Amino acid sequence: MSAKTREIAIGNNVNLGGDNGLVLIAGPCVIESEDHVRHMAESLCKLTQKLGMQYIFKASYDKGNRSSIGGFRGPGIENGLKTLDSIRKEFGVPVLSDIHSAAEVGPSAEVLDIIQIPAFLCRQTEILLEAGNSGKPVNVKKGQFMAPWDMKNVIAKIESTGNANIAITERGASFGYNHLVSDMRALPIMRGM
Repeated sequence: MSAKTREIAIGNNVNLGGDNGLVLIAGPCVIESEDHVRHMAESLCKLTQKLGMQYIFKASYDKGNRSSIGGFRGPGIENGLKTLDSIRKEFGVPVLSDIHSAAEVGPSAEVLDIIQIPAFLCRQTEILLEAGNSGKPVNVKKGQFMAPWDMKNVIAKIESTGNANIAITERGASFGYNHLVSDMRALPIMRGM
């Protein structure tokens, strides 16, 4: 099964899909400090330039799904977006972060080049519609509780806004407690949707 993927322009210098090759989306899980984020961005930019790869910087301003109430969540939306905006401008790379509510989409869309929907929120209609309506590309992490073919409904929700710039990230599937398996056979299934 071979399906050509749609090309999605991210920022001014990255193209996902089509024949554009591998794109690295990487960075710290959460923004710990501006110095740490800057160091990571600089290192990853040098590495991807050396390898001739396209690159999108990813860091979360708020990890709203931490398992512990005491877990570090990040600097919050206002300070986090300022940090991501400075990375974007200083290094000339597109930036991506998770959003956790429909209310976060507006402020995030002013800075982010691609809006990411966390796996636990991948079916939340209001969030998907608001992200689609932003006009920004949307990356949805497939929930580990979903079959690959069920993502067609997620895609349809975003496409209903007129936004077809959608990327899906495979996150594996849970087989019992604490048994996460990434089935790479799912990628062609999702690509064919």
